[in-house]
Amino acid sequence: MTHCFTKIALAILPFSLITPIVYCQASDWQQEVAYFISVKMDVLEHRFSGAQQTTLYNHSPDTLNELHFHLYYNAFQPGSDMDVRSRELPDPDPRIGTRISQLKPDECGLVDVRSVRQEGLALDYSVSGTLLSVFLKRACLPGDSVRVELNYQTQIPVQIRRAGRNNREGIDYSMAQWYPKLCQYDKRGWHTDPYIAREFYGIFGNFQVEIEIDSSYCLAHTGNLQNPGNGPCNKPVQLNPGSRLKWVIQAEKVHDFVWVADPGFIMDSYHRSNGCTLEAFYLSDPSLRSSWSQLLPIMDSAFQFIEARYGAYPYPKYAFIQGGDGGMEYPMATLITGKRPLNSLVGVATHELLHSWYHGVVATHEGLFPWMDEGFTSYVEAETIDHLRRKGLVPGQLEDDPHRANLEAFVKHAAIGETDPLCTHADHYRTNRGYGMGAYSKGALCLQQLSYLMGRTTFLQGMLRYYEQWKFRHPEPEDFFRTMEKASGLELDWFNNYFVHTTRRIDYAIDSLDAVNGFVRCHLSRRGEFPMPTEVLVLKNDGSVTRYYIPLNLMRGKKNFPDELQVLTQPAWSWVNPHYILQLDCRSEEIAAICLNPDRQLADTDPSNDCYFTHSE
Repeated sequence: MTHCFTKIALAILPFSLITPIVYCQASDWQQEVAYFISVKMDVLEHRFSGAQQTTLYNHSPDTLNELHFHLYYNAFQPGSDMDVRSRELPDPDPRIGTRISQLKPDECGLVDVRSVRQEGLALDYSVSGTLLSVFLKRACLPGDSVRVELNYQTQIPVQIRRAGRNNREGIDYSMAQWYPKLCQYDKRGWHTDPYIAREFYGIFGNFQVEIEIDSSYCLAHTGNLQNPGNGPCNKPVQLNPGSRLKWVIQAEKVHDFVWVADPGFIMDSYHRSNGCTLEAFYLSDPSLRSSWSQLLPIMDSAFQFIEARYGAYPYPKYAFIQGGDGGMEYPMATLITGKRPLNSLVGVATHELLHSWYHGVVATHEGLFPWMDEGFTSYVEAETIDHLRRKGLVPGQLEDDPHRANLEAFVKHAAIGETDPLCTHADHYRTNRGYGMGAYSKGALCLQQLSYLMGRTTFLQGMLRYYEQWKFRHPEPEDFFRTMEKASGLELDWFNNYFVHTTRRIDYAIDSLDAVNGFVRCHLSRRGEFPMPTEVLVLKNDGSVTRYYIPLNLMRGKKNFPDELQVLTQPAWSWVNPHYILQLDCRSEEIAAICLNPDRQLADTDPSNDCYFTHSE
């Protein structure tokens, strides 16, 4: 399938200032949205009034009679779904814990919808927790558009999870999940999940945001400032001298918008050779300066490494912003807590930056498929940090394989038997630890195992192809695996099924040796229920080695090994057979050791039975 963007000018009302994008695809479709949002902040009461026009361009084959919006701030109220879920989990996130249940009325979050209109007509609507449902007077037909006007009053909660005011490092406003966000409508229908604190899913489109706030504040944000001045943080010209500023910001082809405000921000800028501008916003605090002042040149090196292997960053800027409660990605920006040594700051900045590839541009549904977001990000993060260490830009121990630690950690966790399958919705993992090990560790392990299956060079070709084919779209697991099949020539349905939809373990073993006509036969067994191709290395007494490769019959192909690596490919191992006899080309007296999984790339959950030594040292 091909994916094209065509700009078309529509004669629409003045508030729709940005031309829409039509998503042209051969056999699928996706929605498009345009936001115009005007905000007036009251920093004394921690409230703002919002006037919002949301235009949905209905590229679906369906007639829409209603629209749904997320009201995320309503989660920050005692008794909310987020509050109850946090208190019921056996291992609650300490950033939430019981804090929501203890909020006072003036500390809660609230989006108070005052009116909803369509073409000047008042609409019926209902609010249930973090969901606003709007019932249209005129249905939106396929190929048509609908514009809804919202007016609302918002109380900004005390910062607890990502968003809110007065975070623990003293940032006044971390304005994430702050506006009524149109729910995604795709081939599965409406996605109206309540906000439980985990992940997001949005429609690509364009934003124009106007924020009126006291002139003492400096803003960091998604998008480009349209009315910059010459003062600190490119503050716009004052509306009334000494009083208020209006920040006019535009962002195109993004699915969310974040901004952060504090009067104590300083801004560093770094212009990359390709024209992209990097920005850092942090408090004017000497304890932060030593690490934050070094961040942007290091992140330029990270950009170069990532883009060379995984695709070009498509936006004109990126901002690293002190705020939030840890690290959280948004289009063209991230919120990260800033009181960190340099290696920690670079680590979290790299992880959140990489979400610009996996979620920001390749925009999977983070709720349904968090592993395609967090896991892919974690995999490339490990390689990027390793690269920065090898260049001497950040401290840290160098490893022969930057993914080894994650593989070993997940193998240990899987042995406990507390894993959920990767197809589990992000909000429905039984524990926070299980979510972390699944979405992050096993998600990264998916890519590591595909690299093992396909060969490193072919794998990288597949990842670049995946990014180019699915950027500005919303791929699902089947789309990803089909792309990797095309890159490798392998069948991967079986891997998708076992890895994503089950918690079955990989475990191969060397059972015994015997000889026929003097030549050794190695008896192997599959003791786990997850079939995989296997590799065997034979070390001879003279120091020479022979490597054998046994593909899996379900692959209908074989791994692409480097040309310099001599490998003897054997007949495929049938997945229905738990046993395999490998005929070696040597005699028993020649052998020093035989090892399965010699490069420790296979996620074998019991390595104790992987090696056979003919004699002890």
